[in-house]
Amino acid sequence: MTRLSTLTAIFALATAPALADEVTDTLSSALQAYEEGDISYAIEELDYAKSLMRAMKTTALEQFLPEPPAGYELEVDTDMCTGMAMMGGGVGTEGTYSNGSDRFSISIMVDNPMVTAFGGMLANAAMLGMKVERVGREKFIVDDDEITGLIDGRILVRAEGGDSAIVMEALKTMDFKALSDFGG
Repeated sequence: MTRLSTLTAIFALATAPALADEVTDTLSSALQAYEEGDISYAIEELDYAKSLMRAMKTTALEQFLPEPPAGYELEVDTDMCTGMAMMGGGVGTEGTYSNGSDRFSISIMVDNPMVTAFGGMLANAAMLGMKVERVGREKFIVDDDEITGLIDGRILVRAEGGDSAIVMEALKTMDFKALSDFGG
């Protein structure tokens, strides 16, 4: 199959009427620009479509943030994905939990190149003198007011601030098995 016919097939599937949305409209625009020989605009449209799809993945990722503990409120940072682009890509979300006097955050970063570097540190945490605690079947490094774990070798879960007992209880409510299956 030639590159053009492969692109055409992909765009044909993506532009099926049942799936019509801003992503498919943008992909159609990219294909039209490509067919017209406007490669620069086609690339711009593909980049825009990618950013829309990353935003969709980020929204889907928010479901893995734990419910706020009793008396706390959750505020989700909807701009975290923008910063992920500057850190090598991937998607992420962050929730800030507050009860007025106590505050902590939990962030989730998926498929970011910086995350994989954390795997070696976690594997050797005990040898490096770091405190390691289990949350369910997952290992987390506990360092002062920061609790960090690596799920499935590609998903960084990090909690920061707050009463460590309350933060740990919040982390225990997370579905790490479902999170490890996250693909968007």
